[in-house]
Amino acid sequence: MNTAAPRVLVIDDERQIRRFLDIGLRAEGYQVLLAANAAEGLALATTQAPDLVILDLGLPDREGHEVLAELRQWSSVPVLMLSVRNAESEKVRALDNGANDYVTKPFGMQELMARLRALLRHHPATAATDVPPRYDDGHLAIDLARREVSLDGQGVALTRKEYAVLALLLRHAGRVVSQQQLLREVWGASHVQDTHYLRIVLGRLRQKLGDDPAAPRWLKTEPGVGYRFLEGSSESPPG
Repeated sequence: MNTAAPRVLVIDDERQIRRFLDIGLRAEGYQVLLAANAAEGLALATTQAPDLVILDLGLPDREGHEVLAELRQWSSVPVLMLSVRNAESEKVRALDNGANDYVTKPFGMQELMARLRALLRHHPATAATDVPPRYDDGHLAIDLARREVSLDGQGVALTRKEYAVLALLLRHAGRVVSQQQLLREVWGASHVQDTHYLRIVLGRLRQKLGDDPAAPRWLKTEPGVGYRFLEGSSESPPG
């Protein structure tokens, strides 16, 4: 039985908040990981397997909503959003996009601790085995932990949206992912009808990977439904 103290990752650009949470969490027996921006936070999330993430919305390099969306591409770790933004629309957006709870600043440490305990009770030790998938068929290699994509040993430069779509399809490899799900998770709930965004990104992805839509090796279109990542295909398509 694993009796190690739960590991909490705090992603917040305010030094005082990080210090306050570090002291408070350690006093309650938690292990603490600290990140001052999105890049540091995502790196720690992929390498340190936290049991819970406290994520600020207003980060210097990326929006907290974007970080949440990227995290949800491969992880089900409980996420508590922390923000000065108290508008209902912000809370609804965060919860709809996969956050498990939302706390506004300023906050009381005792209430925060109670919310953390509740989240850990309802999501016991899922993060320890929640690792970013990696794909390598000898031609295409995708490492979500390192955010690297290579084709025949050469790095492939992808835009943020191209990478997000590819990562989401890989996470559900072998299964059809609907256009609406892709649009919701990559562009947001307000863009579920903007299918042309998806067509453009898939076209660019195929071009960069040399994937023929008529005889796909990796990215298959399911007409009228969505797209599917074909796994286990190391041979060239016919023709």
